[in-house]
Amino acid sequence: MSTDATGANARPAALDAGPLGYLALGLTLLAYGLLQTGILSHTGVADAAGFAHVVGGIALFVAGLWQFRAGDSFNGTAFAGLGAFWVAWAAGGLGADRHGAGLFLLLWALLALTLAVASWQAGLFSRGVYALLTISLLLAMVGTWSHTDGLVKAAGWVAAVAGLVSWYWATAALTNNSWGRAALPVK
Repeated sequence: MSTDATGANARPAALDAGPLGYLALGLTLLAYGLLQTGILSHTGVADAAGFAHVVGGIALFVAGLWQFRAGDSFNGTAFAGLGAFWVAWAAGGLGADRHGAGLFLLLWALLALTLAVASWQAGLFSRGVYALLTISLLLAMVGTWSHTDGLVKAAGWVAAVAGLVSWYWATAALTNNSWGRAALPVK
């Protein structure tokens, strides 16, 4: 997501759905991650399904389409791809079978890894969000396949941290754009 308003790659702020995409991704990862850890009494990760479907799925997918329209293929791919992930997850993509659930997580970890590699030159926050998402999905996959609750909970904590990074990035981009200066650091 570019917060730079000058240069050959500048786009009008009205065309940038990046903050929406990173807010949707961040809040969904935070909700999913915290529920995955088990720290909230009488709740589980299934309680995030509706939120993941609407915020993580639909809003993120729409933000991805908007980014494609604005000529941003990286964020378009990231948001639309991850929006599809959250819709599939909310619709029961993990399934009851641990082998199928592990495969589902592995395939989406490959998308997250692709995004982490592609964003490597984009800055610390971009690398952080997608690298942490990759680690979270891989931990969840291994934990699911091996029936290791500790790894699944660790995956939740990593997802929550990725969510906080994404949320901060979106908050900084919106704040800096609104205030017309770098009020919150993004580098």
